[in-house]
Amino acid sequence: MLDELQNTATRLTTACGEGELVWHRWGAGPVLVLLHGGTGSWRHFSRNIAFFAERYTVLAADMPGLGESAMAPGPAEPHSVAAALAASLAGLLGPARHYDLAGFSFGANIGTHLAAMEGAHVSSHTIIGAASLGFQRQPVELLKIRDKTGEERVATHRLNLAALMLKDPAAIDDEAVRIQDWNTVHARLRSRGFASGSSLKDQLPHVKAPMRAIWGEFDQVAWPHIPERLAMLHAARPELISEVIPGAGHWVMYEAPEAFNAALLRMLQGQL
Repeated sequence: MLDELQNTATRLTTACGEGELVWHRWGAGPVLVLLHGGTGSWRHFSRNIAFFAERYTVLAADMPGLGESAMAPGPAEPHSVAAALAASLAGLLGPARHYDLAGFSFGANIGTHLAAMEGAHVSSHTIIGAASLGFQRQPVELLKIRDKTGEERVATHRLNLAALMLKDPAAIDDEAVRIQDWNTVHARLRSRGFASGSSLKDQLPHVKAPMRAIWGEFDQVAWPHIPERLAMLHAARPELISEVIPGAGHWVMYEAPEAFNAALLRMLQGQL
């Protein structure tokens, strides 16, 4: 699936800092912009892109400093990353752009900053597995990977995926490990520190687009306090449509793609 997606994508670039910002595009129709999670790339959506490309022009970023994209100019913080994405989208889609936006984890935080900047250009904004909401996080210890090779490296990736990303050990398949390894090798922006604090929450009053939210039931970043996060979001954004996907962990769109795809499609279509 991953190789087929890579081979069928149109690769697009715009200037970014000292290099370029890389996007991959599939499908046709209204534009759906996807922003991946921390230490990630467009590959975080590998089990969702084909489904949405049947209905949308899917435009998936490698965000600045991650995947194939250069670091954003300015300090490494949410505003500068979002500003680089806004400038890139203006270049790709033009001044009359309109798009739906969905961001996973780190991408939910950056996407909320982007939605606040872009105003009426954003038709809807969906946050997936969001942190940066002002709540205390469960501590998650991840093992160092860069000095490991061979079977030890694969085993360490599996342990890290189990600790943070996926609830069901059976979901930690070879493709998940492959994606995790590629993402880790190509990451230069240290995005994990962005997850603490209230950066996303602070932007909520400035987002003009209707908002939606999705979590996996056992999201390791939010569990067991997802209800408190949803209560805060619904109070701040009364129009919010939200859904919790049963049995899934943080990387919900990989672990439960059919349920996730159906939920996000309902949200994009404005269905309860």
